[in-house]
Amino acid sequence: MNEITIQNVTKSYGSVLALDDVSLSFSENHIYGLLGRNGAGKSTLLNLITGRQFADSGNIRVDGQYAPENPEAQRKIFMMSEKNLYPTSMKVAEAFRWTSRFYPEFDRDLSASLSSRFGLDPKKKIKSLSTGYASIFKLITAVATRAPYIFLDEPVLGLDANHRDLFYRSLIEQYSENPRTYIISTHLIEEAANVIDQVIIIKNGRLLKDESRDDLLRQGYTISGPAASVDAYAAGRNILGSDTLGGLKTAYLLGECDASALPSGIEISHLDLQHLFIQLTNA
Repeated sequence: MNEITIQNVTKSYGSVLALDDVSLSFSENHIYGLLGRNGAGKSTLLNLITGRQFADSGNIRVDGQYAPENPEAQRKIFMMSEKNLYPTSMKVAEAFRWTSRFYPEFDRDLSASLSSRFGLDPKKKIKSLSTGYASIFKLITAVATRAPYIFLDEPVLGLDANHRDLFYRSLIEQYSENPRTYIISTHLIEEAANVIDQVIIIKNGRLLKDESRDDLLRQGYTISGPAASVDAYAAGRNILGSDTLGGLKTAYLLGECDASALPSGIEISHLDLQHLFIQLTNA
């Protein structure tokens, strides 16, 4: 089976435990949302898979092959990170050309098409790109590799709203035409929620959730209204958290809603992924 498997992986930095006995898998042809607070262990996990760092213990395999220091396994992965690993004096077009040497499936036509779509000048040197266009350059490079597994660590850093929307639309288009596995690690959960279909949440170095977005969202709901009425309904139920503004209150609950028990004046709605993430990682 084509997938990346992580088995009982632990990683520490001195006295800081970054990942604690984590086991999970990334299956082929899914778009994953890898979510967690700052310092939760997301980037560490991606760095371990791509061989940029090494685990203290555990096993990482790509399509059944041991991943660390294995060129055959690593060429199946491309990781876009916040750091630029290309010589800054190199032009964008040169970077595309060199990337194609390491990723034979690199689509030069796609890189040209996306560059035009995003307004990226291939003749510009990487060091002259703004923060936003540096991210666009890295995004285009990642998508055009056609690698089976593409990691996008904070992919929309510095992008304005229009370019963020264009990126997500372009990603869906490419995924529809050429399915592969994307792992998106981002703090902008609300924007990515409609793109991802699988959710992995890491909290304090441990795996908290690993399931489909739809299954996860079906586990809870939100009620809003007068604080006293909300408290009366929520009493004895599994409350993730709540927000209060004046005399109004919103409660986030796990479980099925008992609509027949709702007091008058109470509104019910589905939990969105961002609020669910906040409440789960606050708990």
